Amino acid sequence: MKDPVPDPLPEGLHIDVSVEAGDWLAEEQLTELADKAIAAALSAVELDVVPGSEVSLLFTDDESIRVLNHKWRDKDKATNVLSFPGSTPQEDVYGPLLGDIVFAYETVRREARELGIEFSDHLTHLTVHGLLHLFDYDHQDDDEAELMESLERTILASIGIDDPYSDRPLVADGE
Repeated sequence: MKDPVPDPLPEGLHIDVSVEAGDWLAEEQLTELADKAIAAALSAVELDVVPGSEVSLLFTDDESIRVLNHKWRDKDKATNVLSFPGSTPQEDVYGPLLGDIVFAYETVRREARELGIEFSDHLTHLTVHGLLHLFDYDHQDDDEAELMESLERTILASIGIDDPYSDRPLVADGE
């Protein structure tokens, strides 16, 4: 069931992909993965964005994300993904700056190996997870976690990726 026809990105949505550090996929591949994951998330969850909105994805390493995690979350350790929401939504419409999502190569690679899944599938999951955080979804309590995980399952299934939570603990956001 891999590679179903992806949903198109909303008109004018710009995804800025930057590789700062780490042995990531080629930028073209990262952009393709991000386009697919973000389009599926926006479509499946019916998230509204201002035309011409932008989301920034930074691909870096454990050391850089550790610094960010310490500064912004007071956790002095690397994590797989961090999300930094942009502008405040107006009547549940987000944008024009959706925010920034930052990924740590070593942690993402290690988790994919430990979980026995494709690196690109895990990175796609973390992209969806990070994007949902930009839209105020969270997993701080059981009800929030259940809703967010359910949305992630639905989104990932729509693009042919298996349930990331089947028989596994939550790993996104360094949990």
